Amino acid sequence: MTLLDLVIFLPLAAFLLILFLPKEHVDGIRRFSLVASIAIFVASLGLIGPYWFGNPGKFVFETDLPWINSPAIRYHVAIDGISLWLVLLTTLLTPLCVLVSWKSIQKRVKEFFAFLLLLEFGLIGVFCAFDLFLFFVFWEVSLVPMYFLIGVWGHERRIYAAVKFFVYTMAGSMLMLVGIIYIYNQAGTFDYAKIMAGLQNGSIASSYQEQLFLFLAFFIAFAIKVPIFPLHTWLPDAHVEAPTAGSVMLASVMLKMGTYGLLRFCVPMFPVAARNCSGWIVTLAIIGIIYGALVAMVQPNMKKLVAYSSVSHLGFVVLGIFSFTQQGFDGAVYQMLNHGVSTGALFIMVGFLYERRHSLEIDAYGGVATPAPKLATVFMITMLASIGLPMLNNFVGEFLVLQGTALVNFRWAIFAAIGVILSACYMLWLYQRVFFGKASAEVSGLRDLDLREYAISVPLIILMVWMGTFTQSFIPSISTSTAVILGPVDAKRDVHVRNAMHGALRAQQQQGVLPAKESVDAR
Repeated sequence: MTLLDLVIFLPLAAFLLILFLPKEHVDGIRRFSLVASIAIFVASLGLIGPYWFGNPGKFVFETDLPWINSPAIRYHVAIDGISLWLVLLTTLLTPLCVLVSWKSIQKRVKEFFAFLLLLEFGLIGVFCAFDLFLFFVFWEVSLVPMYFLIGVWGHERRIYAAVKFFVYTMAGSMLMLVGIIYIYNQAGTFDYAKIMAGLQNGSIASSYQEQLFLFLAFFIAFAIKVPIFPLHTWLPDAHVEAPTAGSVMLASVMLKMGTYGLLRFCVPMFPVAARNCSGWIVTLAIIGIIYGALVAMVQPNMKKLVAYSSVSHLGFVVLGIFSFTQQGFDGAVYQMLNHGVSTGALFIMVGFLYERRHSLEIDAYGGVATPAPKLATVFMITMLASIGLPMLNNFVGEFLVLQGTALVNFRWAIFAAIGVILSACYMLWLYQRVFFGKASAEVSGLRDLDLREYAISVPLIILMVWMGTFTQSFIPSISTSTAVILGPVDAKRDVHVRNAMHGALRAQQQQGVLPAKESVDAR
């Protein structure tokens, strides 16, 4: 057993243990959940070692054991420089979500924290699984607890939002399952490494039509989870109705399952189809960037505003992936982490306001900075990070994505940059309406941050500054892993381009446009 196996199964063990605790011991359940989630985070910090103090190969902490004999399903887990930071993001945010829910969750406390730990188990597994069927199992495991977190502990329209979330995600999951079974029938294995090796050496052959079908099957499943415009309509409802912890885990980690899947599976497994479809995918990403920002500007509800900002920000991640450049890939991964930290912090700040005023409507606030200046300061730093202020985390990710995109098509970068400007508009306007102006009688008595809320906010603010200034703590490990993915994709592109050129030259030679010698020399 490796340290990674321990990190994967500790949340499951904590979930099972919490089921045996008496539901009347509410304080004991909260303390156990906090201690368990902190222990999991501390254990996960050991995963950084090979990347900060060594020069690892493709994967580390690898475990490959048989699970089911027929069909041949294996427990194959590992991490690289992409999945490492997503695992750490998950383990960091879980104890913060426990603290966020300390006072706000008063009914069915035992079940709430049990589902939160089960969600952590599923999310970590998604980022570590290198068997396609095992990946699908973890993918589905993460769906169930989020459904209950929204449907049981959400707000007024929670059932509608939970069912909509479940139906959308399950529809995409079924398409992905069909693609996984089709690949197994071709390759005779679910193992990601063996499938990739077979695709690269030609032992697993497929026509372009087959590759396009498989690409679209995986892409739609991941696009729903991201979500990419126009498959985004479930997200605002889910965010508005979810409890604060559910919104944080959904925005910060669960949406990254989609972008991670695009980068890990869609692009390297189906490179020709990915490149041929990149034009309309980039178009949808840019539409999502601008559309999400414009819709966020007119939202009267704080959670819905932040939800639409996620549609805009994750459009940058998709844009970076389908730029097929090293800078774009690095920026996409870094932006996944940045969005997880800054948008998760925004939902936490909105949750703080909701606990005080019991309203998510922007008009219910105004002048909050007067009675709660420390809350206003923390919210301001989080807001500035979200809009990409230099020296804070989002700036680096967005810059790398725009740089990589500009290398391919400068017009794409110009249109995407509009989203950066619009994000400043809706975030600054939100901050002005909530925190400035004359405080009403209902707002003037709001309390400022307490010790628990400091314990939640300070680590995230430190991380925003650290990721915005000391980027070399993260980028080298990310670049090493994204280069591994980009290499075969570029090789496929070169072969595809050469074949196309040779086909065109042969056609011209047959038509008499070129003499035979020029055709041979061109080869």
